Amino acid sequence: MRTTINKIETLTFLILFIVASIGCNSKNKDKESIKNSQRVTSQNVLSAVIDSINSEINDGDYGLIDRFMVIKNDELLADYKYEQDYETIVQKYDTTNHQYNFNNTDWHPYYKKSKLHTLQSVTKSITSILLGIALDLNGDYNVSNKAMPLLTGYDIDFLDKRKQNISIEDLLTMRSGLQWNEETDHNDNTNDCFLLESSDNWIAYVLSKPMDTIPGTRFVYNGGGTVLLGKIVRTITGKRIDDWAEEKLFKPLGITDYYWKETPDGEIDTEGGLYLKAEDLAKIGSLFLNNGKWNDNQIVSESWVTTSTSPQIKDVKPEWRSNMGYGYQWWIPEYTFDGKTSIYAGNGYGGQYLMIAPEYNLIIVFNGWNINDEPEKSTWRVLQDRIIPTLKNK
Repeated sequence: MRTTINKIETLTFLILFIVASIGCNSKNKDKESIKNSQRVTSQNVLSAVIDSINSEINDGDYGLIDRFMVIKNDELLADYKYEQDYETIVQKYDTTNHQYNFNNTDWHPYYKKSKLHTLQSVTKSITSILLGIALDLNGDYNVSNKAMPLLTGYDIDFLDKRKQNISIEDLLTMRSGLQWNEETDHNDNTNDCFLLESSDNWIAYVLSKPMDTIPGTRFVYNGGGTVLLGKIVRTITGKRIDDWAEEKLFKPLGITDYYWKETPDGEIDTEGGLYLKAEDLAKIGSLFLNNGKWNDNQIVSESWVTTSTSPQIKDVKPEWRSNMGYGYQWWIPEYTFDGKTSIYAGNGYGGQYLMIAPEYNLIIVFNGWNINDEPEKSTWRVLQDRIIPTLKNK
């Protein structure tokens, strides 16, 4: 049984009207008035499509949705919360209490009845940010560095010399060359992500995988590579990545409440283990829209933001959609012929999306938990198919 009760926390359309003073003929004021008039028109046009999407979510067209936020020009245009009766929904599934049982309601989609929502693979995008900060602050390292010298203390089989040639950038772009299967259902016991999350030593599991191609040549979606990136951050900074995040990202952004899963070997799950409130995930989007700045402080370099969110690989998943790109742990659903990014996104299992359209100064956040049934419509397509066309045609 599914219940979808809509709670509108806020639906705020903050509209600025500028009235010219009597006798004021300033060209600057005229320009400002035109600019704000266009802004009001844009947001009024958006309101209708946002209402329509919200109505369809309430009707169940998008399955189990927990949160829908729209932020444009630093203004919150919509923030919808939806309540789901997950306790009832999961009863027909295995609900064993384990942090990687996705049908256990202590762990998913919220952490222990709190407001912290699982981000799943959006965690990868945040891991990339934390690595970028580490490289910004440690000039002895860059993405061309080989990964294996930064992963010491493990029994690594180097009979295949290709493994020694894996670079940090190869891991960032999921072109490590490691043999990896993450395309099947998560509960399939041949799925490497399932096997990884069932293992006692995650890093050793990833490093034990054989090579099947030359590093840097072929995209294979691989959460294990992101686990290695988390360990590399620890090697470079001397701090476990959750401590690094607290100091260099979360505290500066005012993110005080979060949870991060810990692996059996005492590391942090950097491929899918982070929980944040939707409001705080939106802060990450705002940080990137502002080229890595927060309150005039450069948190991560502008060059890292630009490179991370540019299509380092083009047409990466032609079976999904032509021209899908991939950057440094960010998906690029839309880019121009010359490689300029139109949309980039963090994309997580179950419907966790942080979508950013720089041209429109627009951020979309979705939380959901569609893991057992395929909904009629996907929130992944909302920005491209509903919102941006509306803005283009206004």
